[in-house]
Amino acid sequence: MIRDITIGQYYPAESVIHRLDPRVKLVGTLTFIISLFLHRSFLMYLVAAVFLTIVIKASKVPFRFMIKGLKAIMVLLLITVVFNMFLTPGTPLIRIWKLTLTVEGVKQAAFMAIRLAFLIVGSSVMTLTTTPNHLTDGMEKGLAPLNKLHVPVHEVSMIMSIALRFIPILLEETDKIMKAQEARGADFDSGNLIQKAKSLVPLLVPLFISAFRRANDLAMAMEARGYRGGEGRTKMKPLIYQKRDRMAYGVLLGYLAVMILVGQFAPF
Repeated sequence: MIRDITIGQYYPAESVIHRLDPRVKLVGTLTFIISLFLHRSFLMYLVAAVFLTIVIKASKVPFRFMIKGLKAIMVLLLITVVFNMFLTPGTPLIRIWKLTLTVEGVKQAAFMAIRLAFLIVGSSVMTLTTTPNHLTDGMEKGLAPLNKLHVPVHEVSMIMSIALRFIPILLEETDKIMKAQEARGADFDSGNLIQKAKSLVPLLVPLFISAFRRANDLAMAMEARGYRGGEGRTKMKPLIYQKRDRMAYGVLLGYLAVMILVGQFAPF
């Protein structure tokens, strides 16, 4: 399961999505997430699925690699579905002990599962097609007006960028520790869910030690290079909107307009 987490990883490729300004991808991801909560209709989710499929095709990231991240949230997805199916009041379908499966619960569970899956895949498109440095620059540039309110935009962007960059590093470190312990006879695959969770406990101590060591090395390296925050710093490659970025904003506006119209006039 740990090996299937794709959030924070970057997939290098030559595509129009990779070449887009990071601000466009941040706005696009936020727009896509908001569109999932505008209304509840299967036609809206069909439009969202078509849009997401086109974006994934344009990114040239393998579809199998994109949906692999869903395996990591499968347990959370199942819990969400079960809770909505049995705890939503409505027309009863099946009664199991004191729990009642309702028609409204099935619909609610389907909507929640689709939303969660689309949210994870849509967010993965941004992280897989944007390097951490570009993501930091995009967040800092996009949130620049908040500097007038004395919000430390650069520091917040740097923290989020470092956190995203550390995710694949820590996953790789976890994989190495697991392989080393499996070579010594540890078993992480057999048993039920509780036994598998207990078998992961010995991973925590070396993983935390490795994380703190890497964080300390990074802090010392930044201090040694004279890092003093974002004030007065210049960019080697400043972000400038290109024609493709303006066209991408137009596509996002068109998608949002279609979603609003479908939500208003969809028969179901």
